[in-house]
Amino acid sequence: MVQSGVVTIPQAQTVSIVPIWPALVVPVLTALLQGEILHRKDVFDAASDIAGLTALARAETLTSGGYRYEQRMGWALSHLSKAGWIDRPARGYYTINDAGREALRRYPNGFDYAKAREIFAPYWPDPIRSPGADAAVADAVAAAVEILDPVEQIEDGINRIEEEVGSELLSRLRDSHPDFFEQAVVDLLLAMGYGGAEQRGKRIGGPNDEGIDGIIDQDALGLDRIYVQAKRYKEGNNIGRETIQAFVGALHGLGATRGVFLTTSAFTPGAIDYAQNVQSRVILIDGQRLVGLMIKYRVGVQVQRTYTTVEIDADFFE
Repeated sequence: MVQSGVVTIPQAQTVSIVPIWPALVVPVLTALLQGEILHRKDVFDAASDIAGLTALARAETLTSGGYRYEQRMGWALSHLSKAGWIDRPARGYYTINDAGREALRRYPNGFDYAKAREIFAPYWPDPIRSPGADAAVADAVAAAVEILDPVEQIEDGINRIEEEVGSELLSRLRDSHPDFFEQAVVDLLLAMGYGGAEQRGKRIGGPNDEGIDGIIDQDALGLDRIYVQAKRYKEGNNIGRETIQAFVGALHGLGATRGVFLTTSAFTPGAIDYAQNVQSRVILIDGQRLVGLMIKYRVGVQVQRTYTTVEIDADFFE
């Protein structure tokens, strides 16, 4: 089996539209400038408005859950607290102090990577600034800290591992026997919860399969069925509209209204448009989404090792 890490793969790797944490330092300070004592969540809301974060940016999530903008603002709060620019009068509550007001006057243009490193480097982990540390390693670690907070660094590393695993997994699926691939996609749908606790699903592919490679029974009597077709194609050999039309025709011949079409390649725009507008409910899963789901639901992969993170248990000290 191919091995992978623990955290699930993201649906798609895109460039984040949430500002880096140094760019959020001034909005966070400004949110506290009125002299009020604000709860952490209220700081996030006010700073988001000040920074002009769009609804799309606020909806962006981390792989492990939670909003990315809140994670990065939390990292900004942590640096501001360590620098002595804000105070925390109660758990989860913050207020700006004279040092913070002076910082706003001193840095009206905000912070980029270089300025944040200059000001906040004393509060970063010792290996970054240790006199005996390897310079190249120190620079690499410092660069990572500048861009990402620790949680995002962990997720970034795991995502890179899973991207490599996904590539190998897709290659193995393309090289597998058609019968193996058909069974693999049925196993995936069962692992995702389709077929119920009794795992009611089977591969039926073969020369007389009439365009259907698998069936998933959603109830014990088979009254509610999902039909599956799987195409093991090479990269670039994309599935066109005609193939999806044929699958829909096979569904109609069986009196079915729902189907899942999975491939190791991709779908043409025409195929995607047809599937979205046809009366039958047809879900298309291309190669990238396929391996992402296999990693998420542990089909064809296994956990290699597990890592945990910790935080202060505030209740312990009360």
